[in-house]
Amino acid sequence: MRFSDTFLEEIRQRIPISQVVGELVIWDKRKSQPNRGDFWACCPFHGEKTPSFHADDRKGIYHCFGCGVTGDHFRFLTERGGMSFPEAVEKLAGMAGLSMPARDAREEAREEVRRTLYDVMEIATRFFEAALAHNVGARARGYLAGRGVSVSAQARFRLGFAPDNSNGLKEHLAANGVSAEEMVAAGLVVNREDSPLSYDRFRNRVMFPISDFRGRVIAFGGRAMSPDVPAKYLNSPETELFHKRSTLYNGDKAREAARNGREVIVVEGYLDVISAVVAGFEGTVAPLGTALTEEHIQMLWKMSDGPILCFDGDAAGQRATARAAELVLPVLQPGKTVRIATLPDGQDPDDLIKAAGRGAFEDVISRARSLSDVLWAIETGGIVPETPEARAALEGRLRSKAASIADQSVRRHYQQAFDERLRAFFTPIRTRSWDARGTSHNPAGRLGGSRASPKLVISDSLKNSRLMRSGSNVDITPREAAILLALAHHPSLCESRLEDLADLELSSETGRRMLSTMLELVTHDHDLTEGGLRAALELRGFGQLLDRMRELLSRQGIWQVAVDVADADAEIGLKHALALHYKSVELNRALRSAEVALGDDPSEETFERLRDIQNQITTVDGTEALIEGFGSLSGRATRSF
Repeated sequence: MRFSDTFLEEIRQRIPISQVVGELVIWDKRKSQPNRGDFWACCPFHGEKTPSFHADDRKGIYHCFGCGVTGDHFRFLTERGGMSFPEAVEKLAGMAGLSMPARDAREEAREEVRRTLYDVMEIATRFFEAALAHNVGARARGYLAGRGVSVSAQARFRLGFAPDNSNGLKEHLAANGVSAEEMVAAGLVVNREDSPLSYDRFRNRVMFPISDFRGRVIAFGGRAMSPDVPAKYLNSPETELFHKRSTLYNGDKAREAARNGREVIVVEGYLDVISAVVAGFEGTVAPLGTALTEEHIQMLWKMSDGPILCFDGDAAGQRATARAAELVLPVLQPGKTVRIATLPDGQDPDDLIKAAGRGAFEDVISRARSLSDVLWAIETGGIVPETPEARAALEGRLRSKAASIADQSVRRHYQQAFDERLRAFFTPIRTRSWDARGTSHNPAGRLGGSRASPKLVISDSLKNSRLMRSGSNVDITPREAAILLALAHHPSLCESRLEDLADLELSSETGRRMLSTMLELVTHDHDLTEGGLRAALELRGFGQLLDRMRELLSRQGIWQVAVDVADADAEIGLKHALALHYKSVELNRALRSAEVALGDDPSEETFERLRDIQNQITTVDGTEALIEGFGSLSGRATRSF
């Protein structure tokens, strides 16, 4: 019986190699590291006393450094377990929970065709590689050198060149025994509509071989050398080997990198992948001539529970982000999600790495946001709706998003998370009517129909508690640091809110002086850049404060106000921080008033008022942790606005 490569690969993916081998060996507890998928034992193929037999769950293989045996799940059962190959497949399929495929003569015939086409694609790949190295490929080599693709990178990705000749590849394939039908089936030549003659599909193009997850070339992408061709990039057509909706460029190498603990990152183009991989991000892949599909997402989840989707920071990139969120949301599963990273405006990964180096791209990836954060940001736009109608509309949109998730458990948790954020966003500041002595005129102050105003004994511990102390002497808070750094790193954000910022109340005296200085500088120079503002602030003695605030926010994992984030992200972060700051200031003002009233009239009602305001302040702190990620309440390693 023939077994398809897809079926066998599914078995390998579902069962760790250590589980198969572990039925016949005893793992060495001192040398093995199960959390890394790294297992050692005495070799079952030859006698030894010191463990030299290694099983690697990440790569799905075993190897003995003593006798040299190497293999996968099936080979272990056939060579050590004494099974035939079909018996090994049947046993492992049962362990993996897969049904054995029924014999299909037509499918077996197609498999035979595919095996032949793999050979054809390999011949074509070598032809293109040779052409790139030949004199005819000089211009293509110049193009690649200009794009920063080194000779070693060209060899690593097997790049090539299709000469500007209608029959060059066709004749080469024919000379190697490839039939005309096989050339067409592989997508390498095209039949003319008005003539029996065929011609090469790819001409005068830099060639990017596309491999399947076993490293076999199944298609090509060609980048035109001539500016007047209709399509700058041309991919192979759909064939028996190539289905673009279920293929990822560099997917085979990325899967291996993921097994070794590397991040899986999705970018847009061939050169983005090559630049990222050369820079050390070996888990980088790209879709091929199509937007992300559900099939792509499922493939990515086989490599990583949380792949990172990388989009441009411009308007088109934001639309792509929204489309990706809509695609992924319905198919979310427990433990399976995506994160989304946003590039600086106008730069793709290739541009960014070439201009600013590996660290700049690493910084973008480290700030990738969770899907729930991205959806929240898309729907709110960083603004708290003012009217009941607008708030109801926001609530409806978020409920609709959560309802689209197929998995019941994930859907419930998304709905809960959105509800918590909405409650925190919309919680009003509760007020009562008080007279000058702090006596409530709210009917709720009556107990049993009569005013209850027993005197309370205020203990020393209560008097000295945080509840009874003013917070006027606290150092600069993370929220205020976020506001100040957002303005310092993005001076343009000052322009539209100068008057509001001039009236902003900050708890830190140093922070107030820095804010005043920034507003003065921006007012006198409307074109002031971040670098110019930073230099001016350092000259005025605020350098240490800037460093201290950056360290504080970095320690808290708050990235939205950094220098190199997109202005749109920084503005959303500033709006959220300001909204919570205004609410906090108002509540603390009410708290001070309540403290004075309690001192004059330590009754149950005045104490209740103080406690009520304190509870509201706690709610704002919780909102800050929930929405903005400040403080330890959020419990997140990477926080977001």
